[in-house]
Amino acid sequence: MTIGIILGVIFVLATIACILLGFMFASGVRIFAPAGRKRVSKKPLACGLSLGAAALSFILFLFIPFSFHTVQAGEVAVVKHMGKAQNVRTAGTYFDFWITESYDRYDAKVQNLDIKTTAYSSDAQTMDILMTVQYQIDSGKAIEIATNYGKLETLSNRIESVTIEKAKSVLSAHSAMDIIKTRASISPDVESTVKAAIDNNYFVTINTVVLTNIDFSDAFEKTVEDKMIAEQEQLKAEYEAEKARIEAEAAAKVATIEAEAKLQIAEAEAKARIAAAEGDASAQKLIAQAEAYATQIKIVEIARTLGYAVTENKDEEGVITSYAVEWGSDEAGRKLLVSHMQYLEYLAKWDGKLPQVVADGSNLMIPVQP
Repeated sequence: MTIGIILGVIFVLATIACILLGFMFASGVRIFAPAGRKRVSKKPLACGLSLGAAALSFILFLFIPFSFHTVQAGEVAVVKHMGKAQNVRTAGTYFDFWITESYDRYDAKVQNLDIKTTAYSSDAQTMDILMTVQYQIDSGKAIEIATNYGKLETLSNRIESVTIEKAKSVLSAHSAMDIIKTRASISPDVESTVKAAIDNNYFVTINTVVLTNIDFSDAFEKTVEDKMIAEQEQLKAEYEAEKARIEAEAAAKVATIEAEAKLQIAEAEAKARIAAAEGDASAQKLIAQAEAYATQIKIVEIARTLGYAVTENKDEEGVITSYAVEWGSDEAGRKLLVSHMQYLEYLAKWDGKLPQVVADGSNLMIPVQP
């Protein structure tokens, strides 16, 4: 386009210059000469040549500058010869005779199409949807686009209609609650459906189809909100019940552990008491055995002192195990020995003090030497 403008300016200036020269040669007047030297002889031949050159410059101005066509980056042009699409031009500058060749330019960059429409769910809920479609024309199919649609606006309107139709078909297969719950997965479904319907049939490539917003009626949204609140309350109640159950189980486990611990402690204490009692019993038995042995020794010593014969019983190792006093028929000696043992017992227990008061008729036993 810049080349055409430059050539157009050149041809215009050349035409003007040739016309001025032709006028000068025809009238014999120098236009830009001083006042005293303006008159010259007329030159008809030079005038004709100048006017012919002017006419040629004007003809070149009409044909050449307008035949330069520039296609910008991001554009694609369809060249029509006498109205029939023949060639496709991409970015660059081309020379095509403007009278017979015309250019239809199309934006080959990514197009952004915002769509707003109304749709229905499978349960007849109304929704207002907003979609964004990004598409790009197939430059290799520019002739088909020019032949079938002419303008890009017409193709864009067709893409919008197909997108709305396919989006409604996808949404109508879902209930309103499903659409709310699975909105993130429905948008890809709409995109794949629209791509399958448009890509191979309308000479464009669909880049993205996004459901930017789905708006239900106020009444339905209020119903959904109430349902969500009820579900949250139910979940909260279930959580509280589960929490109470877990706490009860934990408390029961703690109580069981405490009971088992107490039982173990009680068993241990009982075993300790039993062991202590058995120890006491053993100790008492040993004490009784020791006292019995001591008593036996005393009896033996006293019997020997009184002149009775004492027999010592020994085991195989020669250790004395028991004694036998030969009383014979002396019953008095036996009684004397018993009386002496009682005396020793009284003497061991008496503290050596006599009572200060003795009631009449009372018997007072004082240990005396038998």
